[in-house]
Amino acid sequence: ARRHAARRGPAPVRAAVQDDADRSGPVAAFAKAAKNLGVGLMASAIVAAPGANAMPQEVIGDLASLAANPVQNARALLRNALPVDNKQIREVQRKIESISEDLRVPGVRFTGVEASVNGASKIVNGDAAKILAAVAPEKMEDGKEALKLLAQELEDFKVVVAQKDKQEVPLSQQRVLELVGRLEEDMVKGFPFEVPAPYDTAPLLKGRATVEMEVKIRDNPNVDVGLMSIVIDGFNAPVTGGNFIDLVDRGFYDGMDIQRSDGFVVQTGKPSAKGQDGFIDPVTRKERTIPLEIQPVKKDPGGVPVYDFTFEDVGKYRDEPVLPFNAFGTMAMARREAEPNSASSQFFFLLKESELTPSGTNILDGRYAVFGYVVDGQELLREMKAGDKILSIKIVDGAENLVNKSRSAAPAAEETVSEPAAVDAQ
Repeated sequence: ARRHAARRGPAPVRAAVQDDADRSGPVAAFAKAAKNLGVGLMASAIVAAPGANAMPQEVIGDLASLAANPVQNARALLRNALPVDNKQIREVQRKIESISEDLRVPGVRFTGVEASVNGASKIVNGDAAKILAAVAPEKMEDGKEALKLLAQELEDFKVVVAQKDKQEVPLSQQRVLELVGRLEEDMVKGFPFEVPAPYDTAPLLKGRATVEMEVKIRDNPNVDVGLMSIVIDGFNAPVTGGNFIDLVDRGFYDGMDIQRSDGFVVQTGKPSAKGQDGFIDPVTRKERTIPLEIQPVKKDPGGVPVYDFTFEDVGKYRDEPVLPFNAFGTMAMARREAEPNSASSQFFFLLKESELTPSGTNILDGRYAVFGYVVDGQELLREMKAGDKILSIKIVDGAENLVNKSRSAAPAAEETVSEPAAVDAQ
């Protein structure tokens, strides 16, 4: 069985927007639907936007969107979201990411690539002391190794540029950026803020975790089983990320069906039991819900995210979230539109083109809580349909960052998920 989905475009999606909404323009239609229907029906309104049924095209090494405005690459978004402010490493990151613009030029614009690589190399070699000064003391050994490897990788990159090897450029770019990201993660010192009561006693993800989601695809000659890698960002969404990782730790999603796939979102997480919308805590026998949690780029005092309210509710009309709905495969919690604190276990992946709703004007930004991005295997999302089965979601890195976990032993019998019934729009 093939484990990777074929890279092909999705089937056309029907628009389901009223005529008067169409006449008022796609943005107004989207906003109206978002306000009135919630995330469960919101995606159908997006279809009214011109060209909205076109999905992002595959690009060289998943890197061609790195320097776009807004940033659409999942790994770049995650690098930007790290709570670090070292000017030198951020400038190295910016220079290497800007190479994506040179890759778009037919034949590759090697003058731009050369300038960026040389500029990054000059910073790494000339400002090594300033870079290492920002590394957390307990991570200094790894930081020194990463910086040494980064300097060598940039020297190798110069050779690639000199040879004008356009096939190797995006691969060298990716290797350099992986080391930049490693250094930036080494610069994170502790957790950036105190989670306020009463949410501080909930399962929290104090850092990042990576999960692998394995899905069985039904009735598809191109793929049988596919695997996606997802990074969950607890630095900016500790309650939301902690809730999800805690449910993964319990095996809550294993065996559950994909419950919605309409070309704009893939959604799951609704229990099979009749009348249940979310996870029922076996101790309290009540649905466990979490607050709306969104971290703005312009942080509030103490660096604490906005809790309980949308950005609009608190007057942050033009504020951008640290984790925006920009990347194909953005992961966020589903909730009832009128109840910000109603999210429980249902989540969705966004499958749209972010140019239609860029950061700062995207009706989803500031309204729904993003907590992660698919970083590998994104193409599987195009193949998923309602009725496909999640074989497992497993934590492969960062499990130690989950605190206040609700399970201390093996998953209890009540966590076993049977074949889900039909899912109503939330």
